[in-house]
Amino acid sequence: GRQRQAILGEHPSNGYGPHCPLLPLPANSRYRRSSEEVQDIISYPLLLPKTSSSSSSSSFLCHGASSSVSMVSGLHPTKMNCSCIFNLFCLYGNVDEGVKFMKSVPGTALVEMGDEYAVDRAVTHLNGIKVFGKKLNVCVSKQQAVIPSQVFELPDGSSSYHDFSLTRNNRFSSAQSSRNIIQPPAAVLHFYNAPPTLSQHQLLQLCTEHNVPAFTKFKVFDAKPGSKTLSGLLEFDGKTEAVETLTVLNHHQIRIPNSSNPFTLKLCFSTSSHL
Repeated sequence: GRQRQAILGEHPSNGYGPHCPLLPLPANSRYRRSSEEVQDIISYPLLLPKTSSSSSSSSFLCHGASSSVSMVSGLHPTKMNCSCIFNLFCLYGNVDEGVKFMKSVPGTALVEMGDEYAVDRAVTHLNGIKVFGKKLNVCVSKQQAVIPSQVFELPDGSSSYHDFSLTRNNRFSSAQSSRNIIQPPAAVLHFYNAPPTLSQHQLLQLCTEHNVPAFTKFKVFDAKPGSKTLSGLLEFDGKTEAVETLTVLNHHQIRIPNSSNPFTLKLCFSTSSHL
């Protein structure tokens, strides 16, 4: 105990201050070679966030950030809107407030989510993916909230700001939230809440009407007794094609004859790699 206290308690200045907290070296660290060569008592300094005096006017914080707002740039100028962004980000946490396009920075939007963990998941899984030929850059924003100012019209005629706080399409609020599986973008989509009469041909027609990639394989799950909806899997040529179709068709409302309310088609990335 004394030996360990001496090793961990006294450190010379390392550039982060004499009392910088130390953390154990992770087991999967690329600096760890073997248990014989590197003992558990070896530690590394915890990097502290830079002070406000640091010279940076960017709205991104890459490390040590704590915000429930994410910033996404690299958005296609005509094919992406607030709903498309919501369709992607809602897979990793609730979009509790608004999505807002920035007029001063074209192709960039702010997304306010339920908490900083949802933002972390969105950054982890969505940063660097391609959507409509554009590579997304998703990062934590310095903003602590999305304020609906400077609202303007996007090229598709929709508003540059949309409040999603009351939508029923947020998936992490209900009792079913524990069934959400956090999954990275993949070439196979899981669809559910579809009309029980929905056919493969109708789904392909939906892709054509909205000018998104069509799936190559289609699989329907056996419905449970008394089930009023349909679910299954859609396989695409690749991850990018699946992402684009989900971005547009997630939460698309499908009306069927003799039904007063439309069915809200829900999509998410599947754990299956292929059908």
